[in-house]
Amino acid sequence: MASLAPEIGTNLHTDRANPHWVRLGDDSKLDHIPGEDGWPVLGTTMMQLADPLGFQRRMVDTYGPVFRTRSFGRRGVNLVGADANELVLFDRDKLFSNEQGWGPVLNLLFPRGLMLMDFEAHRVDRRALSIAFKPEPMRAYCSVLNTGIASAMGQWGGKMQFYDAIKALTLDTAASSFLGLPLGPEADRLNKAFVDMVQASVGVVRKPLPFTKMGRGVAGRRLMVDYFGKLVRERRANPGQDMFSQFALATRDDGALLPEDVVVDHMIFLMMAAHDTITSSATVLFWQLAKNPDWQDKLRAEARAVTGGDGLALAYEDLGRMELTEMAFKEALRFMPPVPNMPRRALRDFRFGGYDIPAGTPIGISPAAVHADPAHWDAPERFDPLRFTPEKVAARHKYAWAPFGGGAHMCLGLHFAYMQVKLLTNHILTRFEIVMQPGAEPQWQAWPIPKPRDGLKVELRPLR
Repeated sequence: MASLAPEIGTNLHTDRANPHWVRLGDDSKLDHIPGEDGWPVLGTTMMQLADPLGFQRRMVDTYGPVFRTRSFGRRGVNLVGADANELVLFDRDKLFSNEQGWGPVLNLLFPRGLMLMDFEAHRVDRRALSIAFKPEPMRAYCSVLNTGIASAMGQWGGKMQFYDAIKALTLDTAASSFLGLPLGPEADRLNKAFVDMVQASVGVVRKPLPFTKMGRGVAGRRLMVDYFGKLVRERRANPGQDMFSQFALATRDDGALLPEDVVVDHMIFLMMAAHDTITSSATVLFWQLAKNPDWQDKLRAEARAVTGGDGLALAYEDLGRMELTEMAFKEALRFMPPVPNMPRRALRDFRFGGYDIPAGTPIGISPAAVHADPAHWDAPERFDPLRFTPEKVAARHKYAWAPFGGGAHMCLGLHFAYMQVKLLTNHILTRFEIVMQPGAEPQWQAWPIPKPRDGLKVELRPLR
């Protein structure tokens, strides 16, 4: 096989209004790349949405790790492998645009989220927002999360749909730590708005027409903008210790506050990420713990040893001692990452895997496919947190595991995610044994964020 190192060209097609903007390329220039255009009109869209991992495997087996598809009306090129992840995510040579990759999917729903920003604009806003994830604010969030999760545990137990319960809990705890207030009667409306916005991201109809997913998603965004816009003004007048106050008072390099509409856009995106992606990943983790009771016992024993008993708070200073829990969470993220594929657009011509790929080409990488690759993971279908011991991590390709992205766009909230899952694990496992209800193995909806179609039917048995 040809070297997978990129060979960078110099052909840059720009828009005068935006020095990084590149027009979509001519589809015919991808004829030389093996692949499939799929069905008339729909292309390969439905196949990719129905079973992204199965589709990726079939395409790699048939055409190799560089292949052509046609989804949402456009031809694009998929690059599959750890080297491809490194090329695109680390993006040493600024070859790829996040904004132009995610934009066609998310611009109507989550504009100006950090994931949709490039280069200097991204650096400036990321630096401003990073203040919300410093140790002192994180310590405050930890206290709020401990209280909220412990309180919710009093209502848990018996047979339940875990995904639905954890989604309601993570939205409530995200509101408490991010906004500094309970959602109260707004909770159902906001949760529905988030659901509609996320589902709209994979709607086949891309215009916000009535009765379509995109129409419902754009309506949900309007509700969010109104709700968070009012809160920005309130927090600037009376700031607290919550994350929203940190964002409302964040400044750029020149000392100016972030504009109100920018704060709103960042907050909407981060609220979605903080409860939808954690809901998915925590559900995968507890699904696997229910199926692997030996690991459930190990994490329970670790939590008891760190906190000193059952149902006790996990202190911020002790988060680092939850080593097995962190490895188990990383394995859950490997097993089923919350974002199975990541889009970009090529800003310049480049060469990869033996193929010349022109500027303007939509590019896709698949962390999910690499996470399931036997070349990096022995028996990848098996849940095994010990894959993440320091020795095994050091011996593996750095980009064989990439659930949080990488490079300049590494997820800003990844430490918040680790903290929240460690707190959930401590409070749940030291109160309950979690077992699967009898029945068939749950079927998972892959897009836009993985979720069990039956809500994951479990039973929480109080510990004696």
